[in-house]
Amino acid sequence: MRHLITTKDFSNDEILALFKEAKEFLDEKPRTFLEGKSVTTIFFENSTRTQSSFETATRRLGAKVLKLDVSRSSSSKGETLFDTAANLDAMAPSAIVVRHKNSGVPYTLANYTHCPIVNGGDGKHAHPTQALLDLFTIMEHFDYNVKGKKIAITGDIKNSRVAASNLELLPRFGIDITLVAPPHFMPNYPIKKTNKLKEIIDDVDIIMSLRTQTERHNIPTYASLKDYANDFCISKDLIKDKNLIILHPGPVHRNIDISDEIMADKRCKVLTQVKNGVAIRMAVLKKLILES
Repeated sequence: MRHLITTKDFSNDEILALFKEAKEFLDEKPRTFLEGKSVTTIFFENSTRTQSSFETATRRLGAKVLKLDVSRSSSSKGETLFDTAANLDAMAPSAIVVRHKNSGVPYTLANYTHCPIVNGGDGKHAHPTQALLDLFTIMEHFDYNVKGKKIAITGDIKNSRVAASNLELLPRFGIDITLVAPPHFMPNYPIKKTNKLKEIIDDVDIIMSLRTQTERHNIPTYASLKDYANDFCISKDLIKDKNLIILHPGPVHRNIDISDEIMADKRCKVLTQVKNGVAIRMAVLKKLILES
């Protein structure tokens, strides 16, 4: 049984094959590849983009969606996560997409089910489909000539599962990463680091901005997020007319992560990422379900 728990679950060749198919899915036309199949989504954390993206992808492939409302499920009555998974598995879904605040939950669930598990984000650990759509967006923009391209990942890197997945995936395709964050947002990771975004801005082709995840902080790290924005907000004054692209997994804290002006700039690919995310998740679901 194939699962997508981390980006390591797919080889480079498999990823390029996914991208080839995802490119075809960008036409947004419905398909019948998964007609008669069903996908269950279980999101124990709030989500707008990822959950709706998976559900849109499922329907465009011709499958049905079973959306588990966690607030009304038996898990809110004390049912264990494993019993919830076992009961859903007994309904014979074709795949289960799960998001959870605790790292490792999708991996554990894979031992209790008989269908592919897709990780929609677990704790600070991984968000594989986000990293895949990020790489796909980069590949498409640079016409698949990405070896040697330089990316600055900036923001609350330490608490970001998106960053964790991209740190594994992007170097596999020759993309050079620099982490840019204040010390308390920086992970203990053996890679180039700086806390001076202005010093490296002339040397990068891509900026990936990340949200300041205040809900994962035990104590406030800034008296005001505006203080953080003074050093790390992606603004017109910072990037001027440089030839680069800007990514963000969302939700964007406007004028903290990225300024309003840059959100409307053609170099900002946030909405392109959302569009690409549906196509990538279509390709992932088709692969996992039809190969199982």
